[in-house]
Amino acid sequence: MSSAPDAARQQSPWWREAVIYQVYARSFASSGTRAGGPDVGDLPGITARLPYLRDLGVDAVWITPFYTSPQHDHGYDVADYLDVDPLFGTLADADDLIAAAHDLGLRVIVDLVPNHTSDEHEWFQAALAAPPGGPERARYLFRDGKGPDGDEPPNNWQSVFGGPAWTRVEDDGRPGQWYLHLFDSTQPDLDWRNPEVGDMFEQVLRFWLDRGADGFRVDVAHGLLKEAGLRDQILSPGSEGRDLNQVREEAMIARTDFDEPMWDQPEVHDVYRRWRRVLEEYPGDRMDVAEAWAKSLDSVALYVRPDEMHQAFNFLWLLADWSAAEFADVVTDTFAALDPVGATPTWVLSNHDVVRHATRYGGGERGLARARAATLTMLGLPGSAYLYQGEELGLEQVDVAPEDRQDPSWFRTGEVGRDGCRVPMPWSGSAAPYGFSPDGEGQPWIPQPDDWAALTVEAQTGDPDSTLEFYRRALALRRTLPDVRGVTVEVDGDLLLITRGEVLIALNCGSEAVALPAGEVLISSRAVEGDRLPADTAAWIRTARPS
Repeated sequence: MSSAPDAARQQSPWWREAVIYQVYARSFASSGTRAGGPDVGDLPGITARLPYLRDLGVDAVWITPFYTSPQHDHGYDVADYLDVDPLFGTLADADDLIAAAHDLGLRVIVDLVPNHTSDEHEWFQAALAAPPGGPERARYLFRDGKGPDGDEPPNNWQSVFGGPAWTRVEDDGRPGQWYLHLFDSTQPDLDWRNPEVGDMFEQVLRFWLDRGADGFRVDVAHGLLKEAGLRDQILSPGSEGRDLNQVREEAMIARTDFDEPMWDQPEVHDVYRRWRRVLEEYPGDRMDVAEAWAKSLDSVALYVRPDEMHQAFNFLWLLADWSAAEFADVVTDTFAALDPVGATPTWVLSNHDVVRHATRYGGGERGLARARAATLTMLGLPGSAYLYQGEELGLEQVDVAPEDRQDPSWFRTGEVGRDGCRVPMPWSGSAAPYGFSPDGEGQPWIPQPDDWAALTVEAQTGDPDSTLEFYRRALALRRTLPDVRGVTVEVDGDLLLITRGEVLIALNCGSEAVALPAGEVLISSRAVEGDRLPADTAAWIRTARPS
């Protein structure tokens, strides 16, 4: 195909059609310099593996938090936003990583955590030492408890990680006020109605932009502002006693409303207007992307209005079942919601918080076939695609032994958490740690399975049937797709048909082969023979020569 589409994209901001690869810092690659304890990935390890990402064909790398942190939530509990935790290296290592990435033509996106800090942050330590009503406590959400002795939480909110969202502190040696933490108790929520908070985060933005960061992934972007009165959440019938995260997810999928005084408040958009003005002061199309689990696509679209954020994750694509009709609805509804605000969509199937999509789609040979087909469909859509480390190897969710689990949600609820998608990458060799560090010794912080030898980067490189080589072909071909803003979507039984200019994306979600649409097959997620598109298979088909 012509290279004109790739040339046309170079005239637009880089992020509009970018493929962004998520690196989970603890689990990508280790430099082998850490003494004692299980091996953990670090910044020099990432830097050493950047050529792999260039050769894979991605445009940018998003790195999970590497700030100073006690690591109760593996970096999402930040004690100092302006430094690197010794676990991961130094500020000089961060500078080297950014410079090396730029030399290879890769952009770097830094993970920003503005909803909460660590309880070891100097602000929270000052708040604990201050009396109730003091200015130090006004940076967080401290409140008196309910009941005669204030021994009941201020409201009925639940933590995302399970249990009450409030923890009581001692004041003058006696039970005192409560503080809000929508996640772990070691992650106190900031009060974004306090101007000191906004000023501090502008400083953080500028610190990393000045060091060359190309953008920010904004954690819990929908959570910064809460209803000012902190009223009780009104629970729908049947949701009492249930996991409210699951209730929320079900409501998102069903496109139904639900009461949430702690999320997605209108004032949060003022924060991102301020950030947009900061980003536009810097050259090079700096950007930000929201992790906004908003109530609907229309709500998500509010985050990407022209004066706010550049992108927002499209989680409805990730949440959809294996269904041509569901995929079609997500694609159609996404463009319908984003077109009025002039925003480009994002597409994502896996990340560090969800079950890997090869497992979600059934696991084993069938799950991998569906995962490759869904990925090819996603990569064919206009907009940005976000990949999660290891999906290009066909990795599945790992059943991590209870004694090896480290997710704070596991400790709070006793339910299997997110460790299974965070198992360190296999690079080479026939046994753990599969080249995770240069010396090849020592088990990583989460043990790797014994049956990953065939899945390593080394084992898959050069094998035309491997998932890794499939990703490399798809990412290279993606650059030649027609440069269009929209698509047309059709569903024929279990067959999803998406037209992008002269290219047709066909996805067979059924259990039987179907007639292959006419045209030249450019790529398929698995072998296509004759005029039939196999079950659980996707293909890109050129239906007409470009004029």
